Amino acid sequence: MTLPDAPLSPAGTDRTFQVDLRGLVDLLSHHLYSSPRVYLRELLQNAVDALTARHRLEPTAPEDAFGIRLYADGSVVRVEDDGVGLTEADVHTFLATIGRSSKRAEKIAEQRGDFIGQFGIGLLSCFLVADEIHVLSRSAATPDAPAVEWRGRGDGSYTIRTLPASARSRPGTTVTLTPRADAGEWTRPAQVHTLARHFGSLLRHPVTFDDGTGGPGAPVNPEPAPWARTYPTPGARSRALAAYGEEVFGFTPLDTIELDLPAVGLKGIACVLPEAVPAGRRHGHRVHVKGMLLSEQAEEILPEWAFFVRCVVDAESLRPTASRESLYEDDTLAAVRDALADRLRAWIARAAASDPDLLARFLQAHHLAVKSLAVHDDEILRMLLPWLPFETTDGHCTLDEFARTHRTVLVTSSVEEFRQVAAIASAAGLGVVNGGYTYDRALVHRLPEIRPAVSVADLDPATLTAHLDPVDRETELAAAAYLARARDALAVFDCDVALRTFQPASAPALLVDSREARHERTRSQLAREQEGGLWGDILGALRQEAPRAQLILNQLNPLVRTAVAIDEPELARTSAEALYGQAALLSRRPLRPAESSLINRSFLDLLAHALRKDS
Repeated sequence: MTLPDAPLSPAGTDRTFQVDLRGLVDLLSHHLYSSPRVYLRELLQNAVDALTARHRLEPTAPEDAFGIRLYADGSVVRVEDDGVGLTEADVHTFLATIGRSSKRAEKIAEQRGDFIGQFGIGLLSCFLVADEIHVLSRSAATPDAPAVEWRGRGDGSYTIRTLPASARSRPGTTVTLTPRADAGEWTRPAQVHTLARHFGSLLRHPVTFDDGTGGPGAPVNPEPAPWARTYPTPGARSRALAAYGEEVFGFTPLDTIELDLPAVGLKGIACVLPEAVPAGRRHGHRVHVKGMLLSEQAEEILPEWAFFVRCVVDAESLRPTASRESLYEDDTLAAVRDALADRLRAWIARAAASDPDLLARFLQAHHLAVKSLAVHDDEILRMLLPWLPFETTDGHCTLDEFARTHRTVLVTSSVEEFRQVAAIASAAGLGVVNGGYTYDRALVHRLPEIRPAVSVADLDPATLTAHLDPVDRETELAAAAYLARARDALAVFDCDVALRTFQPASAPALLVDSREARHERTRSQLAREQEGGLWGDILGALRQEAPRAQLILNQLNPLVRTAVAIDEPELARTSAEALYGQAALLSRRPLRPAESSLINRSFLDLLAHALRKDS
């Protein structure tokens, strides 16, 4: 509410803040709550907390003795509960003071774990859809207390009056809203019923809905959570949980993992996605707190590597944020996240030990997620590394299969390096694994931990060229003039040229280079261009002897045998450039502008030479 400006007072006079309720509601709608629909969640939450307090007063009463009834007919929305109710003093204290929570009274704050809400501003969310809130309450704690009526309006004013006990025949509270015309989207009977099901399907107290048509109230939560029910067989339980996961998430789970953390009162299921998801993409999880839906997008409940599952859980001790739409990051949440991660690891271990078919289907879809876990988890590494698929010179296979035929495993540092050498390394009998994908290189290097007879090393150009056969001395002398012209033509690319024999014979040339070497040559070039300046001094200090690239010509290839016999200097130079360009293209790495220009020029020069010869 707002008041006229008060006259200035002497220094030191205490004053109280004045509250602009409309401004506060606008703040809630734009910055705290994601949608006006939360008004119904807040009303349900207040009703559940009132029922919890009522059970404190009457602990011997049956769990379903008290309930919540919803009513919506298009003109009003009403939420009635059989909870603890309010006295006139409570109404003055808690409904007329913004930010005060009744759940702080009578040391309830010390036992806050029994209540969903913590902030005492939930009732204000009703102003998102209505200009007036009507509350009628009668206290169960003071049986002879009169009924109390409170009317709050969006302009910040309110009225309170006491009524005869007959105005409300039994303890509890009724909240009635008269929706604004622009709030019909959220207050129509069908929508109210949908929202009640959405937020309250797992509530432990009976909740019914009446649309004013005269029929019996429809149950909002007719059954307990699926994990809280009893089933005739384990198979029936598994099928029921899978069906619930499909209903909630819209996919048939590859498997369901039961989650049970008694220390925090958490129960639920994790549904294993049947298909792969992009690396690093995190799915939101459906989190209920004491039965009330908190969030459908709670990413923080599981670690980042667990993007192969989606969870629906109900917890007692997790702390919601002020908006009650996400979880507060504290030690409890961190402990829950670690404990749920352990449950996922245990499921993987069980699948590996007892269900190879399930494990194979799981790894086919989610090997990247398992690789990300195995990098940091020794148990998963020992258990699953032999089964994980990798790209190798023997095709896609597991490391266990690969290590049976290759006691020395070479691993590349990039995908492009693997593409360059795969065919030739395979023909030479070398076992090479593509280490360019996320996690792969680190995992391959850990293979000796579980297969001690196998050694792993990084592939470097020297290792590969050492396995290529040299040509005889006579052939090398005959090709010396051509090789000299080729080296001169390719000097601009810091590329040496050599003649070898290797399989397959269909490959005319192999360009052996690495990303690190190219970066070092680029840095050296910049240092030379900037020599004398501060930037040049910095680059010069970082300069190392840059390894040169190597164009290795294959003497077994007919095209190469023809090229090395060329006597004409310009044609020899052009053919060397063309061979370099083809090898660069086959390496599948990004081409530099100079290389693209060389490929175009050499092709046109060869075409022009062929046309001149024909004429």
